Amino acid sequence: MKRTLAIVALAMTITAGAAYAEGGVIKFGHDNKTDPFENPAHACTAVFSNLVTSGTNGSVTVEVFGSNQLGSAAEHVQQMRDGIIQATLTSTGALASYYPRIDVLNLPFAFSGNASTYEVFDGEFGTELAADIEATLGDVVVLGFPDTGGFFAVTNSQRPIADLADFDGIRIRTMTLPSHQKIVQSLGAEAYPLAWGEVYSGLQTGVIDGQMNPVPIISFANFSEVQKYMTLTNHLFSPYTFMMNKAFYDGLSDDERATIHTAAENCVAASRGLSRIIEASDRGLAGLMDKMEVTALSDDQRKAMASAAQPAFEAHVRENLDEKAVSLLATFKSAVAAANAATYLD
Repeated sequence: MKRTLAIVALAMTITAGAAYAEGGVIKFGHDNKTDPFENPAHACTAVFSNLVTSGTNGSVTVEVFGSNQLGSAAEHVQQMRDGIIQATLTSTGALASYYPRIDVLNLPFAFSGNASTYEVFDGEFGTELAADIEATLGDVVVLGFPDTGGFFAVTNSQRPIADLADFDGIRIRTMTLPSHQKIVQSLGAEAYPLAWGEVYSGLQTGVIDGQMNPVPIISFANFSEVQKYMTLTNHLFSPYTFMMNKAFYDGLSDDERATIHTAAENCVAASRGLSRIIEASDRGLAGLMDKMEVTALSDDQRKAMASAAQPAFEAHVRENLDEKAVSLLATFKSAVAAANAATYLD
């Protein structure tokens, strides 16, 4: 009820020109914990808010609504498009209902490391993806692709997973994305779509045996209390998409838009930096290793999993998405291959 009233209150302040009359207030919604030292999404929004307010001398300010105060991630996208809020960070799962081609980013076992992800999403592919999102939706501006916490790992309560055969019969929670379900099934496990709010209780009661998420999320969700094993599969990397309402953006001055872009770039950098710090700290992998049995995959084990999962995923894209998505996937694969082949000193 409180959330509904908050949304209504915000909506009542917005008219066709109200965003400009208020002097440029960016209402920024996200669905994560509101602590910039504990969550990559909020670190991103905190840096963005600080740089926008200071860089415009207060002509544009930012009000952040985290922890699902205004609804789910998917609801934030619609609110942003409607002008109720002006900006949001959205996951691939939440964006897929508005922009199905975002699913191409779920190519499993694609990246060799974090540096490759930066190269791809900050480079030509990221530019092409942003332009296609903007053209398809028509009412948004894409400002970057922040980090959600890093590569996905798989946890479960049944046994260590090191080979394909170890997945057999394990029921793994996925998002409601069909591609995630296909990936899990291709590895030999049972896919069980479940809302995020039900995951901990599902693990606790045995409705599901396991789940997959980045290491910081596994840590902050306290899954080590109900999971015994974790495998560093690194099979998915799903960034946020940072979007802003186009009408609001177009109403800003050239200098204000320039500040917005600078702040967004630093927001992305902050999300990545905090993600890497959390992964390496006792709040991330180091802490989880004291509570769970952690398995790292060899190159051969990871290649075997990739050989099973990638063909199933690509078949899913061909069968369920449009030709543009197939083309975008080919571009993505090419960009990933080039980034994986590069080294820091190139």
